[in-house]
Amino acid sequence: MSLKFVARSTLLLMAGILVSANVFAGVFRDFDGQSKEISDFAGDGKWRVVMIWASDCHICNQEAHQYVRFHEQHRDKDARVLGISMDGKEKQKEAKEFISRHKLNFPNLIGEPEEVAMHYMKLTGSEWVGTPTFLIYTPNGELVVKQEGAVPVDLIEGFMKSWKPKTATNPDKSG
Repeated sequence: MSLKFVARSTLLLMAGILVSANVFAGVFRDFDGQSKEISDFAGDGKWRVVMIWASDCHICNQEAHQYVRFHEQHRDKDARVLGISMDGKEKQKEAKEFISRHKLNFPNLIGEPEEVAMHYMKLTGSEWVGTPTFLIYTPNGELVVKQEGAVPVDLIEGFMKSWKPKTATNPDKSG
């Protein structure tokens, strides 16, 4: 049995135990140390684009500027961005430097890498892949998209325009 298999099996077992114990409260905190949840930011009548990032993620560093512009262009109209750093307490200084370097104009939370990954798995039912990862919530707070890797903001804008809410005649929300 390989060490990689044992580690992965242990992680999945731990995730299952944590999910069943429902101990995900307090996974995220703001940079003042206050416990926060994604739900504190979603469901406010605007789309919420959640960008899960890490300060040492090459793609995150390349893509951050487009989310700054997206937030600036949409925040007073129809959408807002929420950043979640996976840097954890050990790399909080690097996370703050990332926020400063990229002039992030949207709220950012921070969490421990393992806890953020397990929260993502619980929330989406999908395996954690890496950063960047995006979650998109409807204006009433329903998670409708999860996407790993770079996502151009024009695709998000197109999705928001074409999305149709779940109704009796549109049960699958496709648009």
